[in-house]
Amino acid sequence: MTELDFKRHRRLRSSAGIRGMVRETHLHKEDLIYPIFVKEGNNIKNEVPSMPGVYQWSLDRLNEELTEIVDLGIASIIVFGVPAAKDDTGTSAYCNEGIVQQGIRQIKAQYPQLTVIADTCLCQFTDHGHCGVIEDGEILNDESLALLVKTAVSQVKAGADIIAPSNMMDGFVAAIRRGLDEAGFHNVPIMSYAVKYASSFYGPFRDAAHSSPQFGDRKTYQMDPANRLEALREARSDVEEGADFLIVKPALAYLDIIRDVKERHPLPIVAYNVSGEYSMVKAAAANGWIDEKSVVLEKLLSMKRAGADLILTYFAKDVVKWLDEK
Repeated sequence: MTELDFKRHRRLRSSAGIRGMVRETHLHKEDLIYPIFVKEGNNIKNEVPSMPGVYQWSLDRLNEELTEIVDLGIASIIVFGVPAAKDDTGTSAYCNEGIVQQGIRQIKAQYPQLTVIADTCLCQFTDHGHCGVIEDGEILNDESLALLVKTAVSQVKAGADIIAPSNMMDGFVAAIRRGLDEAGFHNVPIMSYAVKYASSFYGPFRDAAHSSPQFGDRKTYQMDPANRLEALREARSDVEEGADFLIVKPALAYLDIIRDVKERHPLPIVAYNVSGEYSMVKAAAANGWIDEKSVVLEKLLSMKRAGADLILTYFAKDVVKWLDEK
């Protein structure tokens, strides 16, 4: 076989410099959104048992975390709340003095340059752990929307730059968009959890947010992992209802869905690199089975390659340090 009989693709891999020249996909610190858990109480820095390096923070110690985030150059965070008390309608989710609202006010006062995204859901605040109002064991859709609107408006009043509703009730984007507009917040974007599967990868998050359902599961509102076309319908509905970003959650097992959504909608696509994906890597790295840095960077690059513009990840602080090393 002569040289003319085949292509020499290896020419473009022959040195680090050439490989860098032709690299198609890049990961930047601006792509990353870091989750923060704020918890009611004092002098709290609780490491989540199943998520090494991730903590619940009381407000009096929150600046320890914020200072590190800002110093690293992370520009965007998403805030989750861990309340002291819960009830059947998640009252503290939409209370003006709720833990998320207090946390957002403190963050914006200390570091106004941070883009603060508020997770808008009820599950962390309800005593039953579901994402809506319950009657006779059924999660009521339309009654839940009214409370989600109240939650979103209260979060924006506290200073949230972006609202990220994660509840998967039908019509939640339309209801929240209308509620924000009526409250005068026409310019606040909605980062919709447009495609959220009933995944087995969420376990460690429920450890962090204390949000496990107390009965049943969430399969009547989160999506069946077997379905692809359903994801396209969900994303299309949210676009039509006024979403400004579309989240696909989880990310790693749903790279095909990220690509599908990206190809159909000219909106920023957010991959949620969820808690189970984080914990598995941390556990394997702790046992010496993998090289954590190379595995994490490869994972996140796969999400960018699939079409994600942004990545919501618990690895954000580690990744920024690795990128800075380069």
